[in-house]
Amino acid sequence: QEFLVEISGTTVTITCPVTEGNIVWTSTLLEASSRERKYVIENYDSSPVYVGCSSGDQKHKMYLNARVCTNCEELDALAVTGIIAADLLITLGVLILVYYFSKDRKGKASTGAGSRPRGQKMQHPPPVPNPDYEPIRKGQREVYAGLEPRGF
Repeated sequence: QEFLVEISGTTVTITCPVTEGNIVWTSTLLEASSRERKYVIENYDSSPVYVGCSSGDQKHKMYLNARVCTNCEELDALAVTGIIAADLLITLGVLILVYYFSKDRKGKASTGAGSRPRGQKMQHPPPVPNPDYEPIRKGQREVYAGLEPRGF
């Protein structure tokens, strides 16, 4: 059996799981003098509080740490579902627009005069070698004569 807690604005209503008998409420926040099954805390300030209810030998205790606010709006499940559905539709619409315009732009860019045909790839000549790293050729050995290994 569990407590039932209802929050509306700054009012917290707690329902005791005990259904019969004389119910006695205990609380660390205020002196609880209610003898009903429901215990109402008006102007609750979100401070933690221990609440308990008992009837005869049945005792139930609960630690209440709830956030309340004065200007909060309660949303039902239908409103939350509508907000999520609208967000998904807007996101999908933006994605379709971005895809449409990027596809259109890509098509226009590839039809320009400087584009090459898409058939076989043209063979390019080998890159020009760097003159600092040319291979040694016959007749040019005197340039590299100073690089001979020396004996010790």
